[in-house]
Amino acid sequence: MIRITFCHSSYCISFIFLLSFSLLCSAEDALPEIEYAYPNQSVWTIYKDENGVLKNPLLEFASALFQQANMKWHAAPYPAKRLFNNLRKGVSNFSILVRAASLQDCCIFSKEPVTSTELRVYRLSSAPPIQNKQDLIEKRVITILGYSYGELGRFIRNKDNHIEIFNAPNHQSAFAMLEHKRAEYVLDYTGPSIEVLTEKPITGIQDHVLSQLNVYLILNKNYPNAQEVMDKLETLSRDITLKINQ
Repeated sequence: MIRITFCHSSYCISFIFLLSFSLLCSAEDALPEIEYAYPNQSVWTIYKDENGVLKNPLLEFASALFQQANMKWHAAPYPAKRLFNNLRKGVSNFSILVRAASLQDCCIFSKEPVTSTELRVYRLSSAPPIQNKQDLIEKRVITILGYSYGELGRFIRNKDNHIEIFNAPNHQSAFAMLEHKRAEYVLDYTGPSIEVLTEKPITGIQDHVLSQLNVYLILNKNYPNAQEVMDKLETLSRDITLKINQ
């Protein structure tokens, strides 16, 4: 506690304000640098930057967020398994991901999602429509290497469901396989699939949304004043425009 005596009230107020501001700035400067860890397999786009790394529209969002928060940060792409391990261990302290059960013990999440994407099933008009995951039982399905597909992935890999899986190396190959009727269905996310089908449309292709995936700010609990920092980031995030291909 700092006590100030024998001064004019206006001077005291100004001094206290400046002192508080100085302490706040010092506290922000003292915070550890944020590592924003993100998947090297994008659910947002097929396009790459000049270094051959898949673009991540959330990077621009994160840049604006941390600039407004006056926090030092850097970004690092990782394979999904390593990314989750890094978050659990605190090697990486921040991400923007789905609300994964495996991160509940180590991390805190924003109260509201910052954006979302959709997992869709695509088919040619000659194939029966798919309304839910049970409709995929005993069907032939094309998946894209690098994606786990979460709960749906566990369902289609369950041998009791007799689903024949064809792995494509990328989004373009997946839709080429569908067009040539290697299988009846493709599982893909909205952003990449829109880009592929815009570049190379497929006559008669149809799709159905199987699930919507909300994406949250995620911060490791061991980060200093984690909940306070999360509240601040979430408040700032509401005023930042996020440009995502939906």
